[in-house]
Amino acid sequence: MSLHELYLTLLIAGVVVLVSIIATRVAAGVGLPSLLLYLGVGLLLGDGVIGIDFDNAQLAQDLGTAALAIILVEGGLTTTWSDIRPLLRPAGVLATLGVGISTIVTALGAHLLLGFNWQAALLLGAILSSTDAAAVFAVLRVLPLPRRVSGLLEAESGFNDAPSVILVLLFCDMPFELSAGRLASELVYELVLGAVIGVAMGWLGRVALPRLALPGSGLYPIATFALGFVAFAAAGAAHASGFLAAYLAGLVLANSRLPHRAATRSFAEGVAWLSQIGLFVLLGLLVTPSSLVHELVPGIVIGLVLLVLSRPLAVLCCLLPFRIPLREQGFLSWAGLRGAVPIVLATFPIVQGLPNSERLLNIVFVLVVIFTLIQGPSLAPLARLLRLFPREDTRQILVESAPLDVLDAELLTMTVPADSGLNAVSVLELRLPDPSVVTLIIRDTRSFVPAPETQFQAGDEILVVTTRRQRDTAERRLRAVNRRGPLAHWFDEYGAPD
Repeated sequence: MSLHELYLTLLIAGVVVLVSIIATRVAAGVGLPSLLLYLGVGLLLGDGVIGIDFDNAQLAQDLGTAALAIILVEGGLTTTWSDIRPLLRPAGVLATLGVGISTIVTALGAHLLLGFNWQAALLLGAILSSTDAAAVFAVLRVLPLPRRVSGLLEAESGFNDAPSVILVLLFCDMPFELSAGRLASELVYELVLGAVIGVAMGWLGRVALPRLALPGSGLYPIATFALGFVAFAAAGAAHASGFLAAYLAGLVLANSRLPHRAATRSFAEGVAWLSQIGLFVLLGLLVTPSSLVHELVPGIVIGLVLLVLSRPLAVLCCLLPFRIPLREQGFLSWAGLRGAVPIVLATFPIVQGLPNSERLLNIVFVLVVIFTLIQGPSLAPLARLLRLFPREDTRQILVESAPLDVLDAELLTMTVPADSGLNAVSVLELRLPDPSVVTLIIRDTRSFVPAPETQFQAGDEILVVTTRRQRDTAERRLRAVNRRGPLAHWFDEYGAPD
């Protein structure tokens, strides 16, 4: 590549990134994962339209796998442990048994309805069994869902990539003697070892990073993110699940007393967005638009099987023992978004040289585009229909966190709803855990420092400074008083998340 060609390449790349960032704002306005528009950018740049020729499935698989690792590290770094801790068991069952159920039901549909042979049908089922972390994080984190619902979906999307990859690799090697013992041993080995490596690497960073005296604060986010990526690579080198290791390393690091947490989180989000843009543009380049037309009907058929049968059956079978309400299960069934992960997994059969593997890629691509267009904008109306969004006048308090690294403290902000139990409660009656303190109240655009006898009013915006150690306790107390007033504990109300 000449210097002039390098300049042109960088110019195109910069314009693509800027256009993609602008597209993010457009997509957010209509409730779509912005990443879907990045696929469109890739299609426009491809040989079917503008003319950039790219058909290297091996390179797409390699870069796609690395990008997914970055996205999962960011997912772990932006997940709060207290949100998903009560959900580990249902999320784990949904990410393992649920993947198996979805694979089998989807494979049956592909075999019976489309006439696929069993290897192609099982591959298609395994490829589509994983929900997409990038799509889930991008869409659900802007919806005011109950923590149990959003946390379960986020945890599932972080965990279920690993079983899907294992199944795809197994089915690529068919014919083989598939036994329940071999499949179980493969899954257990890869998942357990991947989890151990991820947690160990996160723990190493938790111990080492606060003790390092790096010459620049900008190095801490890079070191933190590098630990997650090392966990991914180390697990992969040990033939374990690198995706699970990456997510868990990020999760352990995010919920540790790390220096410069705000900068680390911002850095992780920026790198993840860049990876998502590059990944989806690359996957759009890999597909030829003219070849997608022939797979519209198969893609819609398999998508309906997945949406109407596979996903709801997997959710029902996996979550029934955990007594999750059916309306929440209905939303979880509909919100199983597919995105980059299935498309990347669809490159595995192509790299292996399996027959009709390009057709699998085209079907998966069509399915992802069409059903994301349907599911993405419908999530908010569905949540309202199922009464998962609290009514405006009784809305749960919104708590946001901005870490104050120097003081090892966090700033919590909340707005008092109209019918909240916080109305007419004084600062003294709130009884926040020591050393938490209400530092400021904003009322009718006027801010003031409250006295102990100051009473809260509807519409007040309250700022609370607390320590990281007491953050969860302070949040629970705020929720409890919000629901039942200052005597919340007398009513057995302790502010557990929804």
